[in-house]
Amino acid sequence: MKRILTAAATTLLALIAPMAHAAKTQENADAKALRAECAAKHTVAFEAPAAPNEYRFVYNKGEYRGEAQAGKPVACGESQYVEYLASADPVRVMNAYPTAAGRPKAANKAASK
Repeated sequence: MKRILTAAATTLLALIAPMAHAAKTQENADAKALRAECAAKHTVAFEAPAAPNEYRFVYNKGEYRGEAQAGKPVACGESQYVEYLASADPVRVMNAYPTAAGRPKAANKAASK
């Protein structure tokens, strides 16, 4: 009896796993789209082009955003992304983070003082 239940549970998990993975992939796609829009909104501009052997690291208010590379947008910092999510369409944000798990949260200002 134990073997039958174990086999049934294994089969059920094997059937459910692709559906859960597809839902997670869609959630990630929505979140990636929101992050891309945030990066497009907060573009980085430099006065002079980079030298061939020069690395440019971008910071915003002391928060590391990433390395500036030609043809690639620099990602938003977490605080910028939190502000962007607050102003974005709530339906799209809920589609990206249905349970709010993994969604970045604003830093508590009282704790930072």
